[in-house]
Amino acid sequence: MSDSPREIPSILHVDMDSFFVSVELLDRPDLVGKPVAAAHDTVRSVVSSASYEARRFGVRSAMPVARAKQLCPQLILIPPVFEKYRAASSKVMAIFEEFTPLVEPLSIDEAFLDVAGTVRLFGHPREIAKLIRERVREETGLPASVGLAGTKFVAKLASQRAKPDGIFVVAPSRTLEFLHTLPVEAMWGVGAATAKALKGRAIHTVAQLAAEPLPSLTRIVGEASARKLHELANGRDARGVETTRVEKSIGHEETFASDEADRSVLQRELLRLATRTGERLRAAELEARTIAIKVRWGSFETITRSRTLSEATNAGNRIFRTASELFEALGSGERAVRLIGVRAEQLQPAGSDFAALWSEDEGWKAVDEAADRVRDRFSDVGLKPARLLQEREEVVDPRSLQPPA
Repeated sequence: MSDSPREIPSILHVDMDSFFVSVELLDRPDLVGKPVAAAHDTVRSVVSSASYEARRFGVRSAMPVARAKQLCPQLILIPPVFEKYRAASSKVMAIFEEFTPLVEPLSIDEAFLDVAGTVRLFGHPREIAKLIRERVREETGLPASVGLAGTKFVAKLASQRAKPDGIFVVAPSRTLEFLHTLPVEAMWGVGAATAKALKGRAIHTVAQLAAEPLPSLTRIVGEASARKLHELANGRDARGVETTRVEKSIGHEETFASDEADRSVLQRELLRLATRTGERLRAAELEARTIAIKVRWGSFETITRSRTLSEATNAGNRIFRTASELFEALGSGERAVRLIGVRAEQLQPAGSDFAALWSEDEGWKAVDEAADRVRDRFSDVGLKPARLLQEREEVVDPRSLQPPA
């Protein structure tokens, strides 16, 4: 991508509307037009996705189901089925790639597209956005909203203006006009604490943020944040659409439906999380030098512990043993756990660690590779440790168990 400003709004941000619910409604057309949420109906469950009819009552993603029911007593809950969402996401992403090879998935239901190189084939970016929405609707039955702009940041903001099921265009020449009417909360990286600090200095809008001298802004939010916010507020965002994503860490965590104190259950879940983490590392052809765990007790106190290994690994058994030892070292007795997680960090290409040429994990790696081959051939029907065949409790947010698209 050139660093010079774009003359046409050729960066698209496509965001599927109420994705999980929209996928579910394909099988439940009788619920179209009603307040629906994708969520498990358990005490600690949260809303994964809500229809726009439910949103009118204040129901939002990540909201506890109990609160959602208070706001909308007639709310209809549908248990999430992630296999369906992954399948739908694959179809949608494939459609994007028919219009441009420059597709950057951000999650299972949204992506950036750079269509500057395909306007001669498909027309102006607005026409491309229209064609993409039509194709997605025709082939999947799902609605999508598209924002078009000259930068990624503004395209993402534009897609929010396009919702639901629409198109919103910000011409590059009108970028500042669009940005400067927005509140500071619209900026990436401006959460409640940063917004409070900015407003304490009478900075309420993006226009005021853009006008604030950089040295003054640095004193308010720190050097790194100040520079990024100042650039974005002034419409400067040179990031291109990246077709490959460099993983900084890979992991999974889950929240129990009720606090769990049984150590055998906790060890089994650590094994499950470690196994999934190893699978993703191998699929990405990566190894980790550091293994970390995250534990949130029933009191909501949260701690993390990590260990750097003598040699990098992607072996599920090594990840599990390290995570298990870190957990046992907490010496927590019978203290109940609310959330538990495993993460692989300090990632590097598989096979690049010369110390691993004589690895004690070789036997387990052979087992993992055999299991991977079975999984690749038979999809989700593969090999897994016998301990993971037991029934398990539901988690609060099933999305935390799923790898990103």
